[in-house]
Amino acid sequence: MSPAAGALLVVGDVVTDVVARHRTPLAPATDTAAEIRTLPGGAGANAACWAARSGCEEVRLLGRVGTDSAVWHDRALRRAGVRPLLVVDAEAATATVIALVDPSAERTFLTDSGAALRLAPEDWSARLLDGVARLHLSGYLFFAAASRETVRRALRDAGEAGIPVSVDPASAGFLAELGPERFLAAAEGAEILLPNVDEARALTGRDEPEVAAAELSRRFPLVATTLGAAGALVAEGGAVTARVTAPPVRPVDSTGAGDAFTGAFLAARLAGADPAKAAEAGCRAGSEAVTVVGGRPPDPPPGP
Repeated sequence: MSPAAGALLVVGDVVTDVVARHRTPLAPATDTAAEIRTLPGGAGANAACWAARSGCEEVRLLGRVGTDSAVWHDRALRRAGVRPLLVVDAEAATATVIALVDPSAERTFLTDSGAALRLAPEDWSARLLDGVARLHLSGYLFFAAASRETVRRALRDAGEAGIPVSVDPASAGFLAELGPERFLAAAEGAEILLPNVDEARALTGRDEPEVAAAELSRRFPLVATTLGAAGALVAEGGAVTARVTAPPVRPVDSTGAGDAFTGAFLAARLAGADPAKAAEAGCRAGSEAVTVVGGRPPDPPPGP
């Protein structure tokens, strides 16, 4: 595979994650011991960082943050090899997610979208596509009117420029609130859809992962559905074309595993990989992601 000429542009959410790992069940109305860390996160930002970690030579991220942590997030993204294009919001704080991680490493999110979903049409410009080979849109931005219009404009401009677009549906819970058809209509024109199995089920009403992935691939040319520890499915033209297994690991925190898959999958596609090989790269990154706390790749070791 040879690297493609051009950058990956991610338009998505930048979030402050508060990750609480508790080794015993939550005890209502009293204390539960936990290990708690505050970390940079966000589905879009995480995917951008994993794309850079996976060999993508230039990754850019457009997102909206509050003044409370703009500098911290800017530095974290640069340290991960991502070029931040952050819009600073003077009225709303940076989005915050409390991730409750149980002993099995499964996570439950409490989400305050803050500035993330205030990414406005005026924050977007077709000029942001200069030098871009692929555009990726975080599905969280589809869940509010202003940010949904922003990503629709980005998708339209990319289509006019002949730049392929990928979309991560992001949240089965928010999909249920918005409505599957509204989401699918807003994402129309994307080349790649990257749902997890719960999102694929929410979008199609089909319980069987293979059936859901195949059905989605009738609306999007390429669908890669993640199955957690079971790996991923690739579907094209109404049929599953590949099943990929994930390397076995001992999970610590599943936060960001899907974002890692997305970032590595897109980096591999930019480098010329076919969909099955890209899904293998995504599964390797997802397996690595669950062995660390938080949704970002581990920091590279310091130089000599």
